[in-house]
Amino acid sequence: MKIRSIALLATAFGACILAAEAAENSKLPAASASQVQAKPHFGTWGVDLSSIDANTRPGDDFFRYVNGAWYDKAAIPNDRTSTGSFQDLQIQSEDEVRAIVNGLESKTGPLTSDEQKVRDLYHSYIDTAHIEQLGLTPAKPVLDGITAIRTPEDVARMMGSRHWGTKSLFRAGIGIDDKEPDSYTVNLGQSGLGLPDRDYYLLNDRQIVAARDGYRAYIARIFELAQIPGGAEKAEAILNLETAIAKLHWPRTERRNADKTYNPMTVAELEQQAPGFPWPTFLAEQGIPGAMDGTRRVIVEENTAFPGLAALFAGTPVATWRDYLTFHYLSDHASYLPKAFDDARFDLFGRIMGGQKEELAREKRGVMFLDGVMGQGVGKLYVARYFSPEAKAKAQALVANLLAIYRQRIQAADWMSPVTRRQALEKLAKINVKIGYPDIWRDYSKFEVDRNDLLNDEERAGEFEWNRRLTRLDQPVDRSEWGMSPQTVNAYYNPSLNEIVFPAAILQPPFFDPNADDAVNYGGIGAVIGHEISHGFDDQGSKYDATGELKNWWTADDRKNFDERTGALAKQYGGYSPLAGLFINGELTLGENIADLGGLNVALAAYHLSLNGKPAPVVGGLTGDQRFFLGWGQVWRFKSQDQAARQRLLSDPHSPPEFRVEGTVRNIDAWYAAFNVKPGDKLYLPPESRVHLW
Repeated sequence: MKIRSIALLATAFGACILAAEAAENSKLPAASASQVQAKPHFGTWGVDLSSIDANTRPGDDFFRYVNGAWYDKAAIPNDRTSTGSFQDLQIQSEDEVRAIVNGLESKTGPLTSDEQKVRDLYHSYIDTAHIEQLGLTPAKPVLDGITAIRTPEDVARMMGSRHWGTKSLFRAGIGIDDKEPDSYTVNLGQSGLGLPDRDYYLLNDRQIVAARDGYRAYIARIFELAQIPGGAEKAEAILNLETAIAKLHWPRTERRNADKTYNPMTVAELEQQAPGFPWPTFLAEQGIPGAMDGTRRVIVEENTAFPGLAALFAGTPVATWRDYLTFHYLSDHASYLPKAFDDARFDLFGRIMGGQKEELAREKRGVMFLDGVMGQGVGKLYVARYFSPEAKAKAQALVANLLAIYRQRIQAADWMSPVTRRQALEKLAKINVKIGYPDIWRDYSKFEVDRNDLLNDEERAGEFEWNRRLTRLDQPVDRSEWGMSPQTVNAYYNPSLNEIVFPAAILQPPFFDPNADDAVNYGGIGAVIGHEISHGFDDQGSKYDATGELKNWWTADDRKNFDERTGALAKQYGGYSPLAGLFINGELTLGENIADLGGLNVALAAYHLSLNGKPAPVVGGLTGDQRFFLGWGQVWRFKSQDQAARQRLLSDPHSPPEFRVEGTVRNIDAWYAAFNVKPGDKLYLPPESRVHLW
C-alpha cells in the first residue's frame, strides 16, 4: 500500500464527500474571541506565546520566531531522540494505551477475546525474567533450520519463510494493483540491508563511517552472544555483502517514481530477466499460488536492480548466506531475546545512530509492540475511551470546508486546461474520507497468543498478517481497510484508494483544539487536512486518476507547466542545509513539500471562507492571518539529536520540521503581508520566485 503522510516518522477513512456535499457544509462559524468557551490547551486562544523568540525577525527565521524560546529550553528526554509536538502526542498516546492495558490487568469481569490477547501480549513482552530463563531456546528451531541450509534453493526457501520471519534479499508484499485498483497483486522490491539506507554503505560522512564501524562491531557482538565462533570474520563478510547489495539498489528518489516502479510480468518472465535467484521456490514458500508453474503475475518495482541482485545471490557462497540469515534473525528479534541481545541492538541503532541516551522502559516499548502486532485490537479499546463523536463531527466539517476550497482553486487555476481540470475535479469529488477509526474492525480470531512465548507470539503475528493479506489475492479490494491504527499520531493519503485518513490520535492539540481560535485550528489540523488532499495532486499522486488507477489524465502542456513549478520547489529545498555538509534532497522530499505548500495555502483560504465575509477579529493584538501562521509554526516545533536528524535527512521523504515551516511560508504571499516581510529579510523571495500551485 502506497501511503503519503504528514508526519516526521520515516514509513488507510469511511464516508465519501462529494463536491456538492462539500459546498453544502463549507460554512463554519465565524472566528471570534467569544467563541472560546473553555481554556485551550495552549495559551488563552491556542498558541503558546511564551515559545516565541521576540528577538528574531519573522522574515529572517520564522521557525525560530515561533518556537525559539521553547527550543532553547526544550530538553530531549534521555529515552528519546527528539522532542516536540509530534513526540508529545506520541507519548500521550502511549500513556493512554498503557492505562488501557493496566485496566485489563485489574478488570474483574471476563475479558473479550481481543482484550485477552492484548493483555497476554503485553504481559509476554514485559516479562523479562521469563525471557531470560528461556534464553535462545525459542529461537533454536529457526537457527537449526538455517544451519541445515546446503543449497541456494534452501537459502531462497528460508528467505521466503513467513512463519520464521527471516531476512530476504527481496521484499514481497500484497497490495492494490496500481493499474487495476479493484484487484490485489504481488509486489516485489529490493531489500536485504541492515542499515537504514544505501547511503550508509556508500557515503563517507564522518558520522556515517562511525555508523558503519559500529554496525561491523555489532554483527560480531551478536555472534559472540549466540556463542557462534568467528564473529569478526563473519561480520566483515556480511558488511561486504550488504555493501555490494547497496551498490545495486535504486536510490530513494528513483523508488518513489510510480511509473518506474510499475513493471508487471509473470514469474516465468522474471526468471528470464533475473536468473540466478530461485523465484518459484521463494514465492511458493510464502504460499503464493501460481509461483511454481511461473504463471503468477507480479509487479516488480526496481526492475533494473533485480538482475544484478540475482547474480549477486548466485555468486555468494551458501555459507555466507547462512551467516547473513543467522545474524539478521537474531538482530531483528533482539527485543524478544535475552537482554544482552536487546542491549547490543540499542547500543548501535539507539545510541550510536540515534543519539538516544537510554533505552525506552520495557513497559513503554510494550505499547509499541502491541501497536505493531495488534494495532486495531488496541485501537478499538482506545477510541471507546478517548475519542468522542463530537471530535469526529467537527473534523468532518473541516474536511468538507477544505474540499470546497480545493474545488475553487482547481476551477481558478489559470495554468490548467479545461480537459485536465474536469479530471481533477472528478478526482477531488471522489476522495474518500476516513476519520477517527475504521467502520469495520479487524478480526483477530485466527491469531493465537501464548503469554509465555513472546518470540513465537511475534512470529505468529507476522504469519497471521501475511495470511490475512494472502487470502485476498484473487478477491475484490477491501476499501474499508485502514493502514494505520486509531492511536497513531499521523495522517495519510492513499492514491490507490483515493482516500485521506485521519486517525483519532492526531485530532488533538496542537493540531486540533475545539477550544482554540479558529485561525489556529486552520493553521494546524486544517493544514494537515489540506496536506493530505494535496497528496492527490503532488508529483506522484497526480499520476493516479479518480478511481485510483495509475493513468495519465493530464494534457502534455499542463503536465509540463506543473512539472516546471514543482521543479522550482525541489530546487528551493535542495539548497537548504540542516546539518553541515548535508543538504535536503529536494527530489526525495518533493511530494511532501508540495503537500505542505498546497495544504497551507488551501487551509488559509478555508479560514477566510469560514469568516462568512466578515473581517477576521484581532485577538491578543494579532490578526487572523498572523494567528493562522503561528498555528502552523507551532505544529512543527521540534528538537532532535544530530544523529537522528542525519538518519532522517538521508532516508525520510519529509523535510526537517524547521524547513517544513520556512520553506512553505516563504512561498505564500499572505505571509509576507502578515509579518511585514521585506526585501533584505533572509527568507524573502521575490514574487516571481515564489512557487504557486493551489
